[in-house]
Amino acid sequence: MHAITIPEPGGPEVLEWGEVPDPVPGEGEVLVDVVATAVNRADIMQRQGHYDPPPGASPYPGLECSGRIAALGPGVSGWAVGDEVCALLAGGGYAEKVVVPAGQLLPVPKGVSLVQAAALPEVVCTVWSNVFMVAHLRPGETLLVHGGSSGIGTMAIQLGKAVGARVAVTAGTQEKLDYCAELGADILINYREQDFVTEIKRATDGAGADVILDNMGAKYLDRNVQALAVNGRLAIIGLQGGIKGELNLAMLLGKRAAISATSLRARPLTEKAAIVAAVREHVWPLLESGHIRPVVDRELPMTEASEAHRVLEASGHIGKVLLIAP
Repeated sequence: MHAITIPEPGGPEVLEWGEVPDPVPGEGEVLVDVVATAVNRADIMQRQGHYDPPPGASPYPGLECSGRIAALGPGVSGWAVGDEVCALLAGGGYAEKVVVPAGQLLPVPKGVSLVQAAALPEVVCTVWSNVFMVAHLRPGETLLVHGGSSGIGTMAIQLGKAVGARVAVTAGTQEKLDYCAELGADILINYREQDFVTEIKRATDGAGADVILDNMGAKYLDRNVQALAVNGRLAIIGLQGGIKGELNLAMLLGKRAAISATSLRARPLTEKAAIVAAVREHVWPLLESGHIRPVVDRELPMTEASEAHRVLEASGHIGKVLLIAP
């Protein structure tokens, strides 16, 4: 088969489309003929040499895909060759074929195309596991989403609204904020021109956000704690603003607040399977009823993965950037 490889760390230009050995499904795994994959920040970090795949995972980038089952490994039940699926991956999505643990497969939701289904697994599993399984967002609470126009952000807005929360977002342009509003965001904050702590408190009569979904890490740590409501929960899922920050424990104690920090890629298979099962139960009905939808900025040929990485690094996109297999 062919796949995008990373011969050496570097810029987008190091990505190469080349011939590699075909993967073979093992016990409890299936082989998927990839139709599409999506670009994530983790792929950029891997290309730069900062985020190696977990032990045993595919060396090629790509944390999600959609396609058709080509073969079943030993011990797999409930799936058949030819089934149209999308999948959460530890790597290998930028390829013509990928092996997937059966517990990380999802059927393509009714009403969603096979190509656009590639935009779902990573963002839906990330949002559901952090905002709902860890932070326990409840109806009537306020959710603050940093990077509201990103793939994660556009899904978090929709899921937050679907459960009856009030959703606030930060974004860097009016165009992005306008799109977030179209998805249902109630409170729009331009982080280039406004202080999100001031704005979230103003919009909540001084209370703050009950749940914050943060992709920035260190840069926003202190201000996120300031922005939390009493009994608030901060879920950190990214480190775009650095890895070391100062934490005001007195403020955290005074608010009886909690901070969680999770990643998805390196979790044990059992944990990933539990998240995927929860997503299928709670999120797939919302997709099939049309209450939420994947948001796709553009589709590019997989052979143009370098350009897709440039698009993501420029941060002008809204939603997901997809790569289409040949």
